[in-house]
Amino acid sequence: MIAVRPRRTLRTVCHVTVVSAFALAAFAPANAQRTATNDLDPRIQKLVAAVSATRMKELDTKLVSFGTRSTLSDATSTTRGAGAARQWIFDELKRSSAKLKVTFDTHQIAQQGRITRNVELRNVMAVLPGKSPRRIYITGHYDSVNLGAGGQTALNAGGANPQGNRDANNDNEAPGANDDGSGTVLTMELARVFAESGIEFDATLVFMCWAGEEQGLIGSMAHAQQLAADKVVVDADFNNDIVGNSTGGNGQVDGKSVRIYSLGPEDNANRALARYIERVAALYVPSHRIRLMAREDRFGRGSDHSSFTANTFPAIVFREANENFARQHSDQDKLEGVDFQYLAQNARVNAASAASLALAPQSPKVMNERGAVMLTRNPSGYDSNLQWTAVPSAVAYRIYWRDTWSNSWEHTQIVGNVTQFVLSGLSIDDWVFGVAAVSADGHESLVTSYVSPTRKMTEIKLVKP
Repeated sequence: MIAVRPRRTLRTVCHVTVVSAFALAAFAPANAQRTATNDLDPRIQKLVAAVSATRMKELDTKLVSFGTRSTLSDATSTTRGAGAARQWIFDELKRSSAKLKVTFDTHQIAQQGRITRNVELRNVMAVLPGKSPRRIYITGHYDSVNLGAGGQTALNAGGANPQGNRDANNDNEAPGANDDGSGTVLTMELARVFAESGIEFDATLVFMCWAGEEQGLIGSMAHAQQLAADKVVVDADFNNDIVGNSTGGNGQVDGKSVRIYSLGPEDNANRALARYIERVAALYVPSHRIRLMAREDRFGRGSDHSSFTANTFPAIVFREANENFARQHSDQDKLEGVDFQYLAQNARVNAASAASLALAPQSPKVMNERGAVMLTRNPSGYDSNLQWTAVPSAVAYRIYWRDTWSNSWEHTQIVGNVTQFVLSGLSIDDWVFGVAAVSADGHESLVTSYVSPTRKMTEIKLVKP
């Protein structure tokens, strides 16, 4: 029999009676045992507290002043349009910290879809180097759009998107204070906060302000395609798109929760990232509720995280709790539609989660070189024998398991610096298992789940009459 107590927090050690294949498996190193019981890291607490709602309002006020940030707007003016806006974002990121490596991520985009002419597109990228090259992204798109009368409300009612029209006015007023000025200034503020925190992160953090989102995720897709071609290791993309409004168009007010959308299936890395954010936020921003949404995005809509998932990189998107469609994609997306205290809370959730993940080791792998899942019924035939690859910076590992019909991990066990562990009497047919790597200071990686491969069926040949 296995006696369990439900996991209370991310770093609380639950007591489980197990029989291990290794004598050392029940004992984590002393430093991992000590830190694994400390719920909060004071460095992350300080980083979260450094987020400034006032500064984000100042940044967004400046963004709105450019009139429009449409990717197809005038790029030559120094005071209006995409060219002026991206140069200001670039300069402001450089000014915010000398530790950031700020560059334009430039792509020559051919005419296609809603891009009605060839255009030079520039994402703005700020990199905070870590001890390892693996990357964690925090992102938002700086471009804006005005679709004319009704904006998003008209689209919701079945109206046509005018962006494919070559005669569309790309220089008309598109303030974009919330879509996605909110995600842009969140990204810029966290670049400053992380760079000036004094923390040496294991992962390299990339703060990216995308262009071309409104024309079909053009800037993020160009970047993600290059990441995949270069075989860059990306642990996560924290994408933020429309995260600053607490009062919905239906009159409902919610300044105490945020939605996180993640593409399935259930036990992939996107869902692991969403669960991770929920657990960490409960520790560092307990007053802010995380609403996990089991779909890629809002119905029929999308954002730049999909460029990452399309290239097999883990990604989620933050969305405000209540949307006001009348303000979106119109000249009404103004500063008065942004609640900067609410935006600051969403920024703090991003900060705590990304910092915790950037301090953690990389996730262990649970498949061998042949692509087989390393989970068996040995030694009795009725046990769960878990194996995984060693992670160089890990000092211990944490095993998770839950009922197969449950969405949330129900049980957990810290084990030592081993790569195999047996849960005696737990059938692999009845439970879902996962494993995370734990650093010397107690930070955990994303959970890697053991997923049963889909059986390949063979077409049955019948005797022809």
